[in-house]
Amino acid sequence: MTARMKNPAAVLPSAMKGIGGLVRAIGEGGLEHAVQELVALRASQVNGCAACVHGHVVNLRGAGESEERIASVVAWREAPFYTDAERAALALAEYATRIADQSRDRVPDEVWDEAADHFDERELSALILTIGLTNMFNRINVTIQEPAGTTWG
Repeated sequence: MTARMKNPAAVLPSAMKGIGGLVRAIGEGGLEHAVQELVALRASQVNGCAACVHGHVVNLRGAGESEERIASVVAWREAPFYTDAERAALALAEYATRIADQSRDRVPDEVWDEAADHFDERELSALILTIGLTNMFNRINVTIQEPAGTTWG
């Protein structure tokens, strides 16, 4: 399987500068890397982005995450492998990713409040940017049909 076209960020190199700036900003937020990868994996699962699902699984394995934690992200509500903070981040990721599925309260107060109980303003900023950036990557990759295993580097 091959992509429909070269990645738009490679076609328009200025895009990589903006993406790099967002990645650096996320790194400045103090959010644990595991949380970043877990929410990115979950958003990518929701969006059906094979390239990103594959990439985040590889990243989580490389960071030493257990196979049970990686495999259970899709069913995190029923799995005992996540902290309360990780659960709050995963819930926020799902609501922020599924905004078109909600008729009101796209991100309900209880979901926001739970995340705010576990993360300070900088960490929340990094979390929100991670979710947004992941959704952007997902939309690019799904549109061009980027296959799993492809990297941008």
